[in-house]
Amino acid sequence: MVLDPKKVVILCGGRGTRMEHETEFRPKPLVPIGDKPILWHIMKIYAHHGYKDFVLCLGYKGAMIKRYFLDYECMTRDFTITLGPKHELAFHDTHDEEDFTVTLADTGLETNTGGRIKRIEKYIEEDIFFASYGDGVANIDIAALLRFHQEMGKIATVTGVHPFSRFGVVQSDGRGLVTAFKEKPQVNGLVSGGFFVFNREVFDYLDENSVLEKGPLERLAADGQLAVYRHDGFWQCMDTRTDLRILNELWASGSAPWKIW
Repeated sequence: MVLDPKKVVILCGGRGTRMEHETEFRPKPLVPIGDKPILWHIMKIYAHHGYKDFVLCLGYKGAMIKRYFLDYECMTRDFTITLGPKHELAFHDTHDEEDFTVTLADTGLETNTGGRIKRIEKYIEEDIFFASYGDGVANIDIAALLRFHQEMGKIATVTGVHPFSRFGVVQSDGRGLVTAFKEKPQVNGLVSGGFFVFNREVFDYLDENSVLEKGPLERLAADGQLAVYRHDGFWQCMDTRTDLRILNELWASGSAPWKIW
């Protein structure tokens, strides 16, 4: 039987300590690319493929993310308000996110990534679901990722990506002569880029103290239950001020690779 996910779980609770110049004032998922938070960009990637039911795992400054969605209608649409006892509010025009469903779940201030997913188990009714970090974008084909997961028949699939090196790479002939120089080339090996697909059995590998990237994924791999979907296209996380600048420059240029909607 082919299982089709409905929920997209997004991890939004970390402190983002490597970007304190931004996260001192707001949670990392609300740091903007252009005029929209990176969280919005991630949600739009999934929505483009038809997945619009989100569960956000909140933690650090989670109230600000709740307020962002509570105010979303007012901040994205014209409206007429009648003040006083009647207090009527009439919205005009529309926006492209009208059919989004967003569950905002407080998963604790210091909870680790795996623990955050464990805490939202009660909101996952289906046998399969997506999960993503709240700080990375890609031009990933979500439909192809799902097909791969279904074909592999494992409990978990992680997307493997080729990040760009943070340093220029120098090749030499061993005698001190440079034979080639590459400015921040792509790394040859694959690293986890997030964009997971999980079957419900993944909850058996999680507890409220789990760090997803350590114990749970390691045990899944040892049990032969972890597959990797290779994504050779664009992927970029937002870990540093430089990453943020790169993402904003790409967006401002009008050629952001992850803008598939």
